[in-house]
Amino acid sequence: MLHYLAKRILSLCLSLAIASMVIFAVIEVAPGDPASFMLGTGAQEDTVAALREELGLNQSKLSRYFSWVTGMVTGDFGTSYTYRTPVAKMVGDRLWVSLPLALYALILSTLIALPAGIFAASRRGKLGDMSVMGATQVGMAVPNFWFAMLLVLVFAINLRWFAAGGFIGWDKGLWAGLHALTLPAIALALPQAAILARVMRSALLDVLNEDFMRSARAKGLSQGQAIRRHGVRNALIPVLTIIGLQFSFLLAGAIIIEQVFYLPGLGRLVFQAISARDLIVVESVVMLLVFAVIMVNFLVDLTYALVDPRLRRTP
Repeated sequence: MLHYLAKRILSLCLSLAIASMVIFAVIEVAPGDPASFMLGTGAQEDTVAALREELGLNQSKLSRYFSWVTGMVTGDFGTSYTYRTPVAKMVGDRLWVSLPLALYALILSTLIALPAGIFAASRRGKLGDMSVMGATQVGMAVPNFWFAMLLVLVFAINLRWFAAGGFIGWDKGLWAGLHALTLPAIALALPQAAILARVMRSALLDVLNEDFMRSARAKGLSQGQAIRRHGVRNALIPVLTIIGLQFSFLLAGAIIIEQVFYLPGLGRLVFQAISARDLIVVESVVMLLVFAVIMVNFLVDLTYALVDPRLRRTP
């Protein structure tokens, strides 16, 4: 187990190092100068030069890279060019919207998908299986922003059960915050639930054909008991992979949903920073999101070892 853990940690560190270099290189080659953008086209050259000096843009790219990475490690993400506010504070404020939204959507997706996948696998080829697979096909084909607009039309405009957008803040209470995030979470969760249900069904069907499942049935267990006691756990590894990837997507890929519902999350922050050429914000937020993705995958790898003891014995 220690050898397995050491390999995963080494892989985590290498992935973060490579990701930081790629992010910095890609953003730095983007056309345009932040100082010129901030001051406008009519700014004097000496004014632009003074602003570049103030922002540290006249340093070498290598120096700026190491300064940025060192700051990220110590928790200093730099200062926004546009808002003159510490990026860490901006990220912290937005993270309290994006992270609960991603977790909320992931929980909804899992609660919908796992029972649906198990139900479909246990009724392979029957009406229930075909109904679930048809619903998942629709869920995968329809974009989540279309779901979002449909939810707003039905539940916000017609029924008036939810607000059409915005976030009132967690200081109004947990229920009020979750209520404001419910429609965005559902819009994010439904397409992901469709994917996860199909993966759960496929993995469980593979397990049902194994010898140990036939042995369990021969010992007198019903199909439902055999699935609950032996089938589901052995089918979880590919499902855990998808859940980890989905959380990463929900955290980093909710830009459109945050725009539709006017949520002050990380997605909107990145969008606004790109529009304003606020490179330090873009670099820091994207690196934070990549870190979240890599860390989730690392935790999924550790979960594999808990679910499948054979991995702990891998040399």
